[in-house]
Amino acid sequence: MSEFEVTKTNEEWKQQLTPEQYAVLREKGTERPFTGKFEDHYELGTYTCAGCGNELFQSDTKFDAGCGWPSFYEALDKTKIVEKLDKSHGMMRMEILCAKCGGHLGHVFNDGPQDKTGLRYCVNSLSLDFKKRFTDSTQTK
Repeated sequence: MSEFEVTKTNEEWKQQLTPEQYAVLREKGTERPFTGKFEDHYELGTYTCAGCGNELFQSDTKFDAGCGWPSFYEALDKTKIVEKLDKSHGMMRMEILCAKCGGHLGHVFNDGPQDKTGLRYCVNSLSLDFKKRFTDSTQTK
């Protein structure tokens, strides 16, 4: 039994995801820096897992870290992301996975904005989708 709510066979994932998404989400790949569709994206809304739709990050926590990947200083909810020690490539990093489907998102580092959380969730665009927030200008806050 899987620890994740959404479980699919590799073939089912391959049918659902593009080859590039599959390489990142299911095989822990990394897209080239400064190439992702969400690296320089600043619309209002919610970033979701491209594998299962789990809501992961709000646009107002996104910042330009200059690293070439979408960066966020806070997850939408700590229960939406699983952190796992990654010792690959001769480094020690904290990998982040979608808590719902286990998809590889990227890594979290402690070099984010110090006036916020101090964290930088460095996420592959290929592991994300986006739900635009529509605002009603007639409503007041």
